[in-house]
Amino acid sequence: MTGEAALVLIGRVIKAGRARGVALVSPEPVGFLGGVDPDTGIVVEPGHVLEGESIAGRVLVFPTGKGSTVGSYTLYRLARNGVGPAAIVNAESEPIVAVGAIISDIPTVDQVDITQLSTGDVIVVEDEVVQVERTA
Repeated sequence: MTGEAALVLIGRVIKAGRARGVALVSPEPVGFLGGVDPDTGIVVEPGHVLEGESIAGRVLVFPTGKGSTVGSYTLYRLARNGVGPAAIVNAESEPIVAVGAIISDIPTVDQVDITQLSTGDVIVVEDEVVQVERTA
């Protein structure tokens, strides 16, 4: 296709796997406990840049997690309820996100320059590879 370009980034595997979806990008950390409704997948943290957005089926891109360790279980609940992210891409996955991704079987990669990713990008995560397809 004319104007189509691909961007490939390599990171560190937190949870191996393959997923494809439309990116939802936050420049702010995400806290899952109290920040994302585990029944709907809607970001409910007041004042968060993603407030009101659904993470369901999206490739969720954010710098790092924050908040309570119960956030790992919240990620698990999101996945069990069918409203979790298809994949997670972080600058740095801390233990809350890492454990949540592993127990929820959500492909996750970190050590990625997330500033190169934009909401609306179509992203394929496969193990440590983050491939972005854009149309100009």
